[in-house]
Amino acid sequence: MTDPTTATADKPVATDGRAEASARTRSLSGDAWHDLRRRPLFLVAAGLITFLLVMAAFPQLFTSVDPTVGDLSRARQDPSAQAWFGYDHLGRDVFARTVYGTRVSIVVGVLATTAVVLVGAVMGLIAGFAGGWVDSLLARIADVFFGVPFILGAIVVLSTFRTSVGQSVLGISGLVIGTIGLLSWPIVMRIMRSAAIAARNQDYVKAARALGASPWRIIRRHMLPNTIAPVMVYATIALGAFIGAEATLSFLGVGLRDPVVSWGVMISEAQSYLRTSPHLLLFPGAFLVVTVLAFVLLGDAVRDAFDPKGRS
Repeated sequence: MTDPTTATADKPVATDGRAEASARTRSLSGDAWHDLRRRPLFLVAAGLITFLLVMAAFPQLFTSVDPTVGDLSRARQDPSAQAWFGYDHLGRDVFARTVYGTRVSIVVGVLATTAVVLVGAVMGLIAGFAGGWVDSLLARIADVFFGVPFILGAIVVLSTFRTSVGQSVLGISGLVIGTIGLLSWPIVMRIMRSAAIAARNQDYVKAARALGASPWRIIRRHMLPNTIAPVMVYATIALGAFIGAEATLSFLGVGLRDPVVSWGVMISEAQSYLRTSPHLLLFPGAFLVVTVLAFVLLGDAVRDAFDPKGRS
């Protein structure tokens, strides 16, 4: 006869059962978020990015000085209590320009990343789903753009079209965003194409086709949710890289320029005064490095969280 105490002890606790069921039914994104909250690097990177986003959206909370107004009598003065970051070569407050430059640099990075993800993901999804000659054609087009060196291609495009946009802030910014998107989408296309090819051969896609689902429904309901994760991980890392790319192009004199206020423009203007006034380069350069590093750390944490093979 079975011991009643033993039978009672062997019964599963209801609370533990509910917890196990909740863990089994947790989605990939929910599991990734649960993992991210335990990563110190993710929390630090998310905190820095949140601070920068607040600065970009509400620069008036950090400074009341107009970043475009200068006084030549105080040109290139060192940091002081009146101007924490000093003044530039035109007597403009470097701290105010650094704060307001956050908005342009982040907006350019976000819009360029959005354009790259949209173009690359759509073309990669179509190529991976359709296969055959469609896949070959789109892959060869991507190879052409992928073979163009980024800096060289950007210099050619920006030098050719920069006179057509004039001095408009929107025109200059739009040209830089379009150039980054034009030269960077093949990477996203390759990532999405590989994920789409893997998803195309899964049983759930074959079942949807057997049931008569349209190609659009298969792509929207079955393939896209299962292929977008690696693209989002790349986009997080690329956002920081594109902010650095904007600064690089502005430093070379082919990217953003006055009257646009951005970290890249400030660094470009500071190169002539590096020996005598290093603070003109130090502060916008420090903000740029911290921002790029924060997005790279965030992307690394998201990549590890969405990689099931990397979890213990």
